[in-house]
Amino acid sequence: MIMDFFIPAAMAAEAGAGGFSSFMGPDLFIILAFGFVFYFIIWRPQSKRAKEHKDLVGGIGKGDEIVTNGGLLGKVTKVEEQYLVIEVAEGVELKLQKHAVAAALPKGTIKKI
Repeated sequence: MIMDFFIPAAMAAEAGAGGFSSFMGPDLFIILAFGFVFYFIIWRPQSKRAKEHKDLVGGIGKGDEIVTNGGLLGKVTKVEEQYLVIEVAEGVELKLQKHAVAAALPKGTIKKI
């Protein structure tokens, strides 16, 4: 009687024959659901954006008009391996890293502004 107080009946009962098949149920479904959510919501869009930015930066050449992450508009005057030189005003040139480019603008955009 006193021992029943210390050892619950549920622990003393024999375990059912579940083993591997009990893992295949809801646990596996939850793991797969998190995997799909991670891939389609986080990983895939981020890698797509990174690829688009890499293509954008790789395609920039002398004479292109760009906008930087900081909002500067300029015309590319020189392209180096890691850096760009842009002319933001007549006689004013800035050197910046290629990854700072946010977008390429259509030709003539700066004159319209």
